[in-house]
Amino acid sequence: MGMHQYLNSLSDLEMISRAPGYFKFEKHTVAAHSFKVAQAAQMLGDIEEQAGNQVDWRRLYEKALNHDYTERFIGDIKTPVKYATSELRQMLADVEDSLTENFINNEIPTEFQDAYRRRLSEGKDDTLEGRILSLADKIDLMYESYGEIQKGNPEPVYLEIYRESLSTMLEFKQMASVQYFVHKILPELIADNVNKNNQLDAITNQILKQIED
Repeated sequence: MGMHQYLNSLSDLEMISRAPGYFKFEKHTVAAHSFKVAQAAQMLGDIEEQAGNQVDWRRLYEKALNHDYTERFIGDIKTPVKYATSELRQMLADVEDSLTENFINNEIPTEFQDAYRRRLSEGKDDTLEGRILSLADKIDLMYESYGEIQKGNPEPVYLEIYRESLSTMLEFKQMASVQYFVHKILPELIADNVNKNNQLDAITNQILKQIED
């Protein structure tokens, strides 16, 4: 028992592949994803702060860095499977919570347990930081799928992942960071569509129109 076990467990996240079961040109791990989400969340937090919104940076970094740590226990389950039914989603959440609590009780020293219960709990809530995490998570997923589409991956699932990730922004379109992303970053992504994938452009423009309406 001790923090050695926690530090040693971080290597497990480097071994867990994202989007299991699909052909991919570039492998993405949970560890790499967590780093990229933290970077994206940092950028979105800067934008919100520039717009006059108060960001709790400690809360944001803790949410972003730890949001997928518990996949160490159950792996990265395909989204269509995880959300197939509300009952299945709840069952998986219960298993994940139970394994996380067992890990904290058995491996984390008592004086740090409350901190890790906070860090390893569900981070996507209604706080500004929780909403930023939801966006950052989908932005990285969007770029992962975008990369596969640009490389000519024939799996149709990546267009669906791209669409679903971008569609998430509709839920948060009043946020300053979403407006910045839509007007400053997405145009660059469209211009960078070197393979001129018409479906990609159509999806992007469709979502853009919905966000701007």
